[in-house]
Amino acid sequence: MKRREFLGLVAAGIACPVAGQAQQQTMPLIGFLSSRSPEDSKPHLAGFLRGLEAFGYIDGKTARIEYRWANGQYDQLRKLASELVALNPAIIVAAGGAPSARAAKSVTTSIPITFVTSDSVSEGVVVSLNQPGANITGVDLMSGELTGKRLGLLSQLLPAGGVIGFLTNTKGVQSSLRSEDFKLAAAGMGRDPVMAGASTDAEIDVAFSLLVQKRAVGLVVENDPFFDSQRNRLIQLTAQHSIPAIYHIREFPVAGGLMSYGANLVDAYNQMGVQAGRIVKGANIADLPVIRPTKFELALNLSTAKKLSLTIPPTVLAIADELVD
Repeated sequence: MKRREFLGLVAAGIACPVAGQAQQQTMPLIGFLSSRSPEDSKPHLAGFLRGLEAFGYIDGKTARIEYRWANGQYDQLRKLASELVALNPAIIVAAGGAPSARAAKSVTTSIPITFVTSDSVSEGVVVSLNQPGANITGVDLMSGELTGKRLGLLSQLLPAGGVIGFLTNTKGVQSSLRSEDFKLAAAGMGRDPVMAGASTDAEIDVAFSLLVQKRAVGLVVENDPFFDSQRNRLIQLTAQHSIPAIYHIREFPVAGGLMSYGANLVDAYNQMGVQAGRIVKGANIADLPVIRPTKFELALNLSTAKKLSLTIPPTVLAIADELVD
């Protein structure tokens, strides 16, 4: 072998590792912060990853995602967000509602943040939907605004009059506002409202004891990540006490709850993934308004309705988007 050829091979051998290192260094790092648990978030996370993949970002191949899960412990979110900021990611994805978004927002004003939450303006996450802020945007589910609508749908399955419960997370920013919305809606429908607050496992038991004591004929569950993480338990308790309940996402009736009305959460996470992909690709986050859903879905579990001896009116069946049997 000639000396020139040998030197060329040596140079190529040195260049290859360097090129590989450069590729690793340029692989974008994405921080993922959630108030929920990984088990509870599987279908939603899959939707987010699909949105991200549309821009060529695949975890472990063309991007690296660092996950931080609070598992319903909101007081851990700021610490977890700070851990992500220390890694200097290209973006922080704040999943699991306003608690995650506020935590991320509190620890950085420079790293882009995208979120999925229910009422981003009233919850103080953004200033406005069209101009959310210098480093933040996301998907707003409008879920809190639908409290009265959920009560109206549930009431169509129940006898006239009677006590209706509202299960709210007492540690949630919007708890008092949504409680007032519920009281007004209940009064307008000739119902007696009873407020049941819970932010821990033990308080959920106390809340249901109150509902039973007040002889609640129905229950509206506030849209809150904590209640999402308690989905199976809430479904079990409503079945145990024969209390018809309505929730904000279809995951509840699919798992055995009675009904839900709200935006499709998997679609929302997919939209968040698309936003994140655009931002990592170089889009200016200040130019991206908060996205709102254009369609809300009503899901009904017919088997659960039968177990509760409820008759679903044809008018409600006619507008249902999904029937679970």
